[in-house]
Amino acid sequence: MGVSIANKVAAITGAASGIGLECARILIDAGVKVVLIDRAADQLQERVKELGPDAIPLVVDLLNPKDVDSMLPRILEAAGRLDIFHANAGAYIGGLVAEGDPDVWDNVLNLNINAAFRSVRAVLPHLIAQKSGDILFTSSVAGVVPVIWEPIYTASKFAVQAFVHSTRRQVFSHGVRVGAVLPGPVVTSLLADWPPEKMEEALASGSLMQPIEVAEAVLFMLTRPSHVTVRDLVILPNSVDL
Repeated sequence: MGVSIANKVAAITGAASGIGLECARILIDAGVKVVLIDRAADQLQERVKELGPDAIPLVVDLLNPKDVDSMLPRILEAAGRLDIFHANAGAYIGGLVAEGDPDVWDNVLNLNINAAFRSVRAVLPHLIAQKSGDILFTSSVAGVVPVIWEPIYTASKFAVQAFVHSTRRQVFSHGVRVGAVLPGPVVTSLLADWPPEKMEEALASGSLMQPIEVAEAVLFMLTRPSHVTVRDLVILPNSVDL
């Protein structure tokens, strides 16, 4: 049986859509005040209208280091505290390495790795000082099983997994938990560049999950007793052969 997380404050990056939005929704339903972080200001305003008074918008460009470094005081000013930080924002790229565009790779790697790690660095000292908190990453099953059609994305998620495992061991003695949810394919905008035939095949075979299913896994992780860390939670559609 899970513990209550009511009255806590969470901040979620990439929260204007997809997994981030569903995580915000499910946490608000659990009594959490949520700071939705995204660069899409108009989308954020629409989402907080939909989610109600426990949803707080915060416009941050995660690829702007100054924006990221100033994030914590803005969260505290808007919400009063911070208990949960979910590094969810990310980008996807698939395809053959020999035909890839390294400039596109740079954008994906900067968001999935550099921006994610920097955002955690921005909030971690605060959680250490208060001797409690959760850091959660949206990783991917591609972070533990190399996926042949997405080597750049896979490499970025392997980096995330290394960061999660090592950082967790640095901070657990301070009462801070670090973990990752590792979903298989999810119906989000990240899959927009999938070939149409691959998307049609995946939808027809039931090999895609919905964002709410990832959000439910996140809620499970956050509601474990304080002495328990769910370090890696892999969730897959039954038909995915990984």
